[in-house]
Amino acid sequence: MFETFEFINEDFPWFFAGLAAIFGALTGSFLNVCIYRIPAGRSIIFPGSTCACGRPIPFYHNIPIFTWLILRGRASCCGAPFSFRYPAIELLTAVLFCWVWMIYPPVIALIGMLFVAFLICATFIDLDHMIIPDRFSIGGMVIGVVLSFIFPSLHGVEGLPLVSNVQSGVTAIVGALVGAGLVYWIAVLGEIVFRKPAMGEGDVKFVGFIGAFCGWQGAVFSMFGGALVGSVILLPILLAGRLFGGKKTPKDVAVSDDESVEGEEDVQFGAQVPFGPMLAVAGLIYFLGFDVHVDNYFAEFALHFLTP
Repeated sequence: MFETFEFINEDFPWFFAGLAAIFGALTGSFLNVCIYRIPAGRSIIFPGSTCACGRPIPFYHNIPIFTWLILRGRASCCGAPFSFRYPAIELLTAVLFCWVWMIYPPVIALIGMLFVAFLICATFIDLDHMIIPDRFSIGGMVIGVVLSFIFPSLHGVEGLPLVSNVQSGVTAIVGALVGAGLVYWIAVLGEIVFRKPAMGEGDVKFVGFIGAFCGWQGAVFSMFGGALVGSVILLPILLAGRLFGGKKTPKDVAVSDDESVEGEEDVQFGAQVPFGPMLAVAGLIYFLGFDVHVDNYFAEFALHFLTP
């Protein structure tokens, strides 16, 4: 059976890549539910998806990406518009799952898909609520360490079975500790310098999660790479906030999961920017192929500056 899989994967690589994309779109639909319900403390299983008007959404109107296109972004039962973000997250997850499948062996690709799903959920929840739930940071960290013990190839460790398992697990633990510790002390120094909290505890735990999957190199890169991404994104936001008056009022928007979300307060435009999405983008960049360059950089740095 495994030989058949290898044959299909080698001769028809698009087949399993396509399946990975379809699986990603389906997963993205589920992530939309998680992003909406988890911060509200609601079950992600029951009840099923319902329209803003309260009517259940039939399965044939809940097909990822295509439903939004076919219905032109409006609910079939009442005609209420629902956000473009739903198909966007589904498409994003599909593309990233396909990408992970194409650059990694099957087992590592499946682990990578879990990593990507956690990153996406944490990113959009942080954008919406300025929080990163512990199930994605601490829970993801624990899962990353456990999977590292079971699958040493996650960190590129080879050798005797038991020895490689322990080495990979230690690599994940070190990555989690280095990542969380680095962000913690940067946050402490930032609070001393600026006399106000520079980062939340969620960011500390979130980098620990990235380190468990990517090692300490990935954790360090996510921190400083995230700062670079944040600078590129944050500065235009602050500039736009000054140019266009500094405030915006969100309009009512219908959602396809449960109910409409109403903007009741003016939001200070550019006043608060969550750092979690920046960390996630940098961690994703590292995991999707940039790890080779980052690891080589750290290896050369150690060779030239740390070797006596």
